[in-house]
Amino acid sequence: MDSYRLRNMRSYARYACIIAAIIISGIFALSIGTVNVSTDKVFKIVLSRLPVLKDFIIKNWTATDETIILQLRFPRIILSFLVGAELSAAGTIYQGVFRNPMADPYIIGSSAGASLGASLGILFFPAMKIFGIGSVPFFAFIGAAGTIFLVYSLASVGGRTYSFTLLLSGVAVSSFISALVSFFMYFSDERLHQIYFWLMGSFSSQGWNEVYLNLPYGVIGFVFAYWNLREINILQLGEETAFFTGVDTERVKRMSLAAASLLTASAVAVSGVIGFVGLIIPHITRAIIGPDYRQLFSVSALVGGLYLMLADTISRVIIAPTELPVGILTALFGGPFFIYLLFQKKNKDYKI
Repeated sequence: MDSYRLRNMRSYARYACIIAAIIISGIFALSIGTVNVSTDKVFKIVLSRLPVLKDFIIKNWTATDETIILQLRFPRIILSFLVGAELSAAGTIYQGVFRNPMADPYIIGSSAGASLGASLGILFFPAMKIFGIGSVPFFAFIGAAGTIFLVYSLASVGGRTYSFTLLLSGVAVSSFISALVSFFMYFSDERLHQIYFWLMGSFSSQGWNEVYLNLPYGVIGFVFAYWNLREINILQLGEETAFFTGVDTERVKRMSLAAASLLTASAVAVSGVIGFVGLIIPHITRAIIGPDYRQLFSVSALVGGLYLMLADTISRVIIAPTELPVGILTALFGGPFFIYLLFQKKNKDYKI
């Protein structure tokens, strides 16, 4: 019992530290930018929106400060956190289901499909609004979800989905769709820069509408993924072993991959292609807390949200007053880490 309580205390302390880091980082991110706003003003502006406290806050900020904090930075910070959490959680699920440390959220073509959808929205429906949402995130989500459905359909053999055929289908479909995107870019003329900027990944023009678009799909994806974490733990022993212990491996794979793909699609739709988050964060988290997916899933989501929120903050200020797409920054961090993982896996697999 003492050992159980100690583990619980460590788990609670871990979550408390991560949540404290998220809050502190969020306040820091709200306060800095092209126009700096002091942290005490940030606190007061945010607290003034709470019905219980708004009458007790003495206003010492301008309308411009309030607009910058509540309409520009706050939704962007929330969205970057949500996208980071979704990509990290999806990466954790993909690595668990495929039992492959190199798997990431874009492995079955969601980013390629989202890129195609976004390109179509930019080229043919630039001014369209659908339920108050711009055409680019809407078509990006449709493209990502449609591509995932196509890959699943191609990989299904006799009602079963095999990891190997799923990966091959994802590569094949991604290659074809990437060729279509390149075709559209070649003929896009003045909109080429807009497509290219979206493909690099950025939160520069995103607001509350994108948060509202992302949030419900993210919640659904998290809930469905969470239901299967115990079974994913058992899958690490091998599919045969898991089957003979009573796990319906096909159901677990289908539900887990569908949930992870929904998380990925909702993230890519509002942020563009931001690579390596779902690859490196689960690895770092696993090295700290161990391989139990019931803990790894939620901690990876929180750490991933924190990571992308900080990365986006850096991308806003590093070359101010202009902005660096956050996808470039995550690639600069993630590329060397991917090479490290590759060499580590090669040395492990071929060690004599």
